[in-house]
Formats: sequence, structure tokens, C-alpha cells
Amino acid sequence: MKNLIAENLKNRTGLVVDGAMATELEKHGVKTDSELWSATALIENPEAIKSVHKSYFENGADVATTNTYQANISKFMELGLTETDSENLITKAVQLAKKARSEYYDKLSHDERIKRAKYPLVAGSVGPYGAYLADGSEYTGDYDLTKAEYQEFHLRRMQLLDQAGVDLFAFETQPNFDEANALVDLLQERFPEQDAWLTFSVQDSDTLCDGTSLAEAVKYFNDVEQISAIGVNCTTLENIQDIVRIVNQVTDKPIIVYPNNGDIYDPETKTWQANPQADTFEDLVPEWLEAGAKLIGGCCRTTPKDINEIAKFIN
Repeated sequence: MKNLIAENLKNRTGLVVDGAMATELEKHGVKTDSELWSATALIENPEAIKSVHKSYFENGADVATTNTYQANISKFMELGLTETDSENLITKAVQLAKKARSEYYDKLSHDERIKRAKYPLVAGSVGPYGAYLADGSEYTGDYDLTKAEYQEFHLRRMQLLDQAGVDLFAFETQPNFDEANALVDLLQERFPEQDAWLTFSVQDSDTLCDGTSLAEAVKYFNDVEQISAIGVNCTTLENIQDIVRIVNQVTDKPIIVYPNNGDIYDPETKTWQANPQADTFEDLVPEWLEAGAKLIGGCCRTTPKDINEIAKFIN
């Protein structure tokens, strides 16, 4: 098992993670206000997904996160696809990210290449069970399955991501400590050669959405070798500095953060409203780096421009 995050961080300030997929897909005409969200594009416009990945690499990203956050076989089959076709869509999501990486990096000159991460990564997105419910519960953690049920839900998608060649898993927007625990156990039991980053969904700067202490949750996973970075995503920009300070006190792992851009989400209408008062990445990234963050990107509503602002301070 090779920890590619650790390899990439040697002699570097940090790594740049990509930004939102759905926001950019909407600019390609993909409708994302369904239960599939950005995964709709796997059926309707896969070339748009590749284009979005490539635009993030062009703007400084070292990591592409596959468009599989809300892509799962159960939901595809509920919508009428066969099991085989549903599985093929998960595989396709990885292939699109890898192709975008190749198309961008293969054209870089030697001088351009040495300025970037040694191993540009494709992270296989594993969203929580709450994303499958498509009711906003990834922001509440208000669901309760057994460990075996969580693992059964996640296993096939993880197998497909692994077989398609992701460099690591992205266990992201995890609001529920029990689900995170089930995922990490599944990683260790079934994917002993694979790494993952683990990012929580939080209700404030020190508490997971289900009420678990963020510090206690991070501390719990600190000794798991296969967790190669830990932190949060899909929270406000303003929360990040305090979060990094808290996490930094209880882990020696690289800290990963990728917040939203400050817009406000309505889970009922599945739409966003702009927040003109929000801070910017340009304002805050230097503070996050100083506090100890090592991997920084963007989540909902962020754009290649935002990722370019992050890359200015890292690349």
C-alpha cells in the first residue's frame, strides 16, 4: 500500500483538491435538481463530466474527485436501468476522470510538470447513505442503519471504483459517526491495499451533524493507517479555520478541507441562493494553511476560478 497523499506532500506546501461538479455541469446544460443530482450527467452528458475534471486540472487541481457522490446502483435501478448498466456508470465515472487527467498532464512540458504534484490523483467519491436518500440528511445525519446495512449499501460501489483504478477513496460529507466507522471497517476488511480520505459533515466548527464531537471522531480514526487524510467538507468558509485548529490538536494526519463557496442551499427545492456577503478563498486560504491544512479544495458552488485562487497559494 502506497500512501500517495504522503508522497505528494513531500517538499510541498499542500495539495489542491478540485471543486464542485454539479455547478459546472449546469453550465453545460445538465439539470441537477433530481434525486441523482450531478450523477444525471453520467447518463445524459458524460463528456461534460470529463470537461469539468479537465478544467479543474487546468486551474491547478492536483486531485479529481469522481462524479459518484450520489451515483449508486440502487438509485439507478429504481429509475429503470439494469444492474449491469448501473454498474457500468460507476466505472465510466472513473474512466472520465482518468481520461481528463491524461489529456491535461500528458501535454505539460517538463518545466510545467515539475511545478505540479508528483502523482496527480483520482479519488473515488463515496457519499453517505444520506445522499442516496436525497432529502438533505447528509447535513443532519438523521438516519440509523446497522453496521452491516451501511456496509452492504457501500460495498458494490467501492468495489467498482477500486476495480476501475481510483488512487484512493474519498469518504466525504459523512454526517454520521456510525456510518463513518462502518466505512472505515469495510476499507480495512475488504480493501487492504487501498487508502481513503475521510471528511465529515458538521453542524458547526466542533460537532458532526449527528452530534458527535469532531475532535473525538478525528481522534478515533487517527491510528487507522489506511486513512491518509482527515477533515471536513461541505461547510461554510467561516468554519474552516476553527475546524483546522481543532483537528490539528488530535491528529498527525494531513488535514483536508473543502468548504462550500458561501451560497445557501434549500434541500426542499434542491436549489441555491447566492450570498454576496460570503468571504472568498483568496481571503482565507493563507490562514487555513497557517493553521495546518494540507489539502484544500472546494465543495458546493465552487468553480475553477475558486480552485485557481487556492492554487496560487499552494502550487
